Amino acid sequence: MAFSLVTIHTALSFIAIAAGVVVVFDLLKAVASPFWTLLFLATAILTSATGYLFPFSGVLPSHIVGGIALVVLAVVLAARYGFGLRGGWRKVDAIGMVASLYFLVFVLVAQAFLKIPSLHVLAPIGSEPAFAIAQVVALIVFVCLGFAVTRTAGRVTRALA
Repeated sequence: MAFSLVTIHTALSFIAIAAGVVVVFDLLKAVASPFWTLLFLATAILTSATGYLFPFSGVLPSHIVGGIALVVLAVVLAARYGFGLRGGWRKVDAIGMVASLYFLVFVLVAQAFLKIPSLHVLAPIGSEPAFAIAQVVALIVFVCLGFAVTRTAGRVTRALA
């Protein structure tokens, strides 16, 4: 059975979001799981990278979000593996993890409004109030999560990170 690029990209996205939720909740509890962290980072990177493999004729908003996500993930990788989460890099890592998950959720919300008929009716163009409200709520949730993980980031033991 051959898998299409859409199927692979979508599966990677859902795996990344699920793993990211585990990672962020672990950060909130000041624990870390190397398995979930590595799964999140790998699938988040692959999700953003495979987004560029779809045919396109010009730069789309998804390309901009994907590019920003890849830059954030590069900083997370540097904080985690280059600087060993020493000093302020632990907070950079935690905020980067939350931001990376936010970008995936941002795209999930956008895709939901495009693909789910009951949502698409509310925002057929993607600039209607229902779409904007959904994205603002997501942003507020992730900003709050970002602040919360910075408070617990210093307590995560290095051995577990």
